[in-house]
Amino acid sequence: MKPENEVRLQFPSLSANEAFARQTAAAFAAQMDPTLEELGDLKTAVSEAVTNAIVHAYPDSIGPVSLRLRRLEGNLLEITVKDRGRGIQDVQQARQPMFTTGGAERSGMGFTIMESFMNSFSLRSAPSKGTTVRMRKKLTGRDQGSRIKDQGGGRAERTGNPRPPEADACQFCRRGGHRPSARGRHLSVLP
Repeated sequence: MKPENEVRLQFPSLSANEAFARQTAAAFAAQMDPTLEELGDLKTAVSEAVTNAIVHAYPDSIGPVSLRLRRLEGNLLEITVKDRGRGIQDVQQARQPMFTTGGAERSGMGFTIMESFMNSFSLRSAPSKGTTVRMRKKLTGRDQGSRIKDQGGGRAERTGNPRPPEADACQFCRRGGHRPSARGRHLSVLP
């Protein structure tokens, strides 16, 4: 399936990069106008996949972790997290809830969480060759009928049912807590 948009990243297996990967996935998914629940689900799944690579693939060293995000036809988001670490000896056992090789501080729920938060989940691994996690989630979006249509030449047009203006206001504007200027900037908080 040919992607409508795609991004690939590679970063070292440092724990600080888990948050970076999670936020990158959320920023990429924003073009698909996800609901807050959908956004939370995909951020959690990415966090689990990247954390597994950091903790289990390279327990005593730093190695490369790859993240690929693809927007596919039908508002389908595909996320692939790949490492070249030590791999998984027994994939079926690793997919069992509560199984972990990471010690008492690990819950062993990573694969279970990824599988439950995404529409599809696949796991490939080979000892000493690494692991690939591929997940897909169909995003319904906040306004299914409204999408951005590329007009070419750097121009874009929103098609379908536009969101009401209050949907673009911040939470304080919606509650009357800000007084926006003519340009929509926040000038002050009202008493």
